[in-house]
Parts: sequence; C-alpha cells; structure tokens
Amino acid sequence: METLPMDGVVVADFSRVLAGPYATMLLADLGATVIKVERPGEGDDTRSWGPPWTEYSSAYFESVNRGKRSITLDLADPQDQEAARRLISRSDVLVENFKPGSLARYGLGHESARELNPRLIYTSISGFGSKEGAHLPGYDFVVQALGGLMSITGEPEGAPMKVGVAVVDVLTGKDAALGIMAALRHRELTGHGQHVEVNLLSSLLASLANQMSSLLTTGIAPKRMGNRHPSIAPYEALRCEDAFLAVAVGNDAQFRRLCEALGLVSLVGDPRFATNAERVANRDELARQLENVLGARTAADWQQRLQGVGIACGQVNDLSRAVHYAESLGLRPMVDPGGGAAMQVRTPIDFSDHGSAEVTPPPLLGEHTKEVLAWLEDSEQELSPLVSRRSPQ
Repeated sequence: METLPMDGVVVADFSRVLAGPYATMLLADLGATVIKVERPGEGDDTRSWGPPWTEYSSAYFESVNRGKRSITLDLADPQDQEAARRLISRSDVLVENFKPGSLARYGLGHESARELNPRLIYTSISGFGSKEGAHLPGYDFVVQALGGLMSITGEPEGAPMKVGVAVVDVLTGKDAALGIMAALRHRELTGHGQHVEVNLLSSLLASLANQMSSLLTTGIAPKRMGNRHPSIAPYEALRCEDAFLAVAVGNDAQFRRLCEALGLVSLVGDPRFATNAERVANRDELARQLENVLGARTAADWQQRLQGVGIACGQVNDLSRAVHYAESLGLRPMVDPGGGAAMQVRTPIDFSDHGSAEVTPPPLLGEHTKEVLAWLEDSEQELSPLVSRRSPQ
C-alpha cells in the first residue's frame, strides 16, 4: 500500500464552518485520519447552509469535509465529555475553532488536553486571537472589512467590495495546516506537543504582501484601483469585442512585444509609455489606446495571439470555463469522491514519489460514531480503512 505524508496521524476535528474544516480536509487529503466531532441532531452549521443542496447535505458542507469520519458528541454531557477525552488521548492533532476559552468549560481546553496527551498538537483557530479580541465572533466578511481587504477591492469610485469567496477562511485554514505540520516536525525532534494558534485577522494581514509593504514604506494606505495594479501598467482587464482580457505586462521588452502584436509600434517610442513608471503615470491614456485595437476582435482571439508572443494574458472566465481551461493544460483540478457525491476541487499538491489519499465522500452526520467509539474503548483496536456507507449510525 502506498505511503502518504500524513499516514498514521490522527486528527480530532472539533471545528466547523470553513477555516478549520478546510485545514483538516487538507490533512485528510495528505493521508491523515480525521475524526470530525459534531453536535447531535444538527452537526456542523454548514450542513444547513444552502442552496445549493446535494443529495445528502449542502454543497457548502461537502466542499470542505471529504475524507473524514463523523461522530456526534454532546460536549455538555459528562459521558460524551469522557469520550472526547479518550479521543484526545489517542490523537496526534486537535483542531478547534470555538470562541477562545469555550472548550475549557467542558474540561477540553489546551491545558487539560495537554495533561491527557503531552504529545498533542492542540490547534486553535479564532477570528481575532485569544487576547482582547477573544470575545469577537469571526466571520470572513467582517474580517475582510476590518482587515482592510475591502478597502483595496472594487472600483475607485464604487463601494468597497468583498472578494467573491471566503478567502480569509481559506488562507487561515492553510496557515493552520502549515502550523500543524511544523509542530509535528518539532514534536519529532523534541517529543513534545504544543499549542498552535492562528486567527483570521492575522492571516489576512500577512497575506496582503505588496499592498501592506506599500503602507509600511510610505505611510499611505493603498486605495481601490479596480483591476489595475498600483505599480505596473498595463496590468488590468481590457475590453475586447465580446469580453474582457486580463493583460499583465511586467517589463519594457514585454510592452514592446504587446505593441508589435497589436500594431501599435508607435507607442514604444512615445515618452508617455517608454518606461513602466511613465506607463503607470499615463495608464488611462494607455488603456484607451489599447482598447481601441482590442475592441476589434474577441478576447479568445487576442488571448491566443498574445500568448503566442509571450504576453501573460487571459480571458475573464466564469468558473466553468476556468475548470475546462485547467483541464486543457493537462492539470487535474477536480477529484471524484465517489459515493454519489458531486465532483470536488482537488488539493493542488503533487508529489514525485506518491499520489494523494484515496478520496471518500463527506460523511453523513454521525456516520462513524459506533465504529469510533468502539475504537476508543479498545486501545489495541485499529480503525479500519475509511469506507463511506452513506447511512447514519
């Protein structure tokens, strides 16, 4: 049987909604055994977040919960608390995104968990950290606002806009998975577990890259620029005959090739566009001249022609077109979890020496409760390979 990077790692997943489940799904895709703990009768909040609905749940829930076992525990019930403690004692990693301090009320906080299992990697995901912001609920949309992302997203004269997906949750989930793997490596070296903490606001701020660097360099907060880049031109979506074409020109040589392909060689010697700095200063006029030519042909035509001369560009696709385009390049953007579940987006990591874990569909609520509780009762028992039955237990 093929060995995977996270084989043998048991993850107790007490998280719900998006950031935590996304992190644990990444670990499952890399071979970890993930046991998702859910509330009896209700489960993860996102099971009811629809439409769209799948045959078994919501598309939202199923997008981040494949490859896991689901058990139901009422953490306010002493008997279920004991089962949770047994799970913690047999796990390598715990992931939770309750409000800071909430699990401690049930005797399942970091300090209690560490007494049960000194080698445990206890991972907490919050909206705003465990200090002054501990009481604040963490919703991606609100963090996009408070963290400044909306202030640089949207048209200059329009309203601030959120990104079209819960990108902060996704970024934080990736940070959590990275922190977990680093802590597991540290445990390998020292034998000790530790508490890993990530929060939505910090993950967002850390992801702002050049925009944050601009603020720290100049003291001036960047503003909304629509699809334009603050430091490069042309680097924006330009209108063609039928659609928009994203064009990214990173240096003078590329600009020359762009102008030659468009029949605008005169722009190369124009002092307004001779250097990138001048092109940035005169971007409105540059865009006008480029669109005068681009408007004569379709975006697909221009994409083919410009890519042929080494210009980074692409038609603005919808999601369906985006998937087909990735497939046309020989990529594998989708994965089939089986069990009647819809196709899902594949974790985009490829290894030279092995593949990914065999993907199984997202579990039904409590689907594996009996199996996991029996495993917890018998320290000599091993969990059987994950096979979804799609019938609650």
